[in-house]
Amino acid sequence: MTYQQEKEVAISAVLQAAKLCQRVREDIPPAIEKKDKSPVTVADFGSQAIICKALKEVFPNTPIVGEEDSRTLRQDDQKATVNKITDYVKEVIDTATTTNVLDWIDYGNGEVSNRFWTLDPIDGTKGFLRQDQYAIALALIEDGEVKFGILGCPALSFDDSETGFIFVAIKGEGSYRMSIAGGKMTKLQVVSSEDVSRFRFVESVEASHGDQEQQNAIAQAVGITSESVRVDSQAKYGIVSSGEAALYLRLPSPKYPNYRENIWDHAAGAIVVEEAGGKVTDMYGKPLDFATASKMNDNRGVVVSNGGIHNSVLKALNLK
Repeated sequence: MTYQQEKEVAISAVLQAAKLCQRVREDIPPAIEKKDKSPVTVADFGSQAIICKALKEVFPNTPIVGEEDSRTLRQDDQKATVNKITDYVKEVIDTATTTNVLDWIDYGNGEVSNRFWTLDPIDGTKGFLRQDQYAIALALIEDGEVKFGILGCPALSFDDSETGFIFVAIKGEGSYRMSIAGGKMTKLQVVSSEDVSRFRFVESVEASHGDQEQQNAIAQAVGITSESVRVDSQAKYGIVSSGEAALYLRLPSPKYPNYRENIWDHAAGAIVVEEAGGKVTDMYGKPLDFATASKMNDNRGVVVSNGGIHNSVLKALNLK
């Protein structure tokens, strides 16, 4: 399969969601506190509604495993928030109603199956709220493999001339980057280990998202001497795939030893890096399991590299 229809629909939907997110960022509404205490804004819900609607219209039989649902929003005291979400969605889809939007959000309540989408409507919500990095992450998993992935990174910049990119990868066809404003797709290639100027590593801004002390020790063990670049969201995958860093580490936090990663936090980014020539595994060298459940229960930690240093990273990890 070429997945061209999936690609066209996904790019259009992610660009629409990015437009909504950029609008919301102009006035940053108050965050709503979810049960897991992470902030979620009207942009998370609006982004999910837009993307799920687009996917279901063209691929009605393909489940969507998304991060958000509308249970909290359906409570009586959330009417003002629902109206706000609907207003933003209507700027993109003028026929939207509050009922539509809640139902579209819940299209993301699907189950893992032989073929399904997984969606994080805003990965890196804290970065979004800080006017920093975030990503809209969508991937298609089929027969146990990620076949297609797209990252929308509206705030990402590699120089002073342009801000906002989307990253697109189809299994076996390479990884590409395009300006969010449009234009040509540029094929991506991970950085060579000999390129000293870009031989660096990225990690999460939030200390609780990993073990920063160990991550820095591992980076030094494989010859990376510069300090880490700390970035929110799967934008880190975009940075590695673009050859702007050789390594991204997300090792288990000592504070949360039983935590398991969500598939929507890594699936799209993983294929973008792999199709650019990089490698993605857990800290023991096992492939990330995106096909069994919404959490990667059999994986611990995430190691993303240019491929050339991957075995050295794993060896350093096992010696620690």
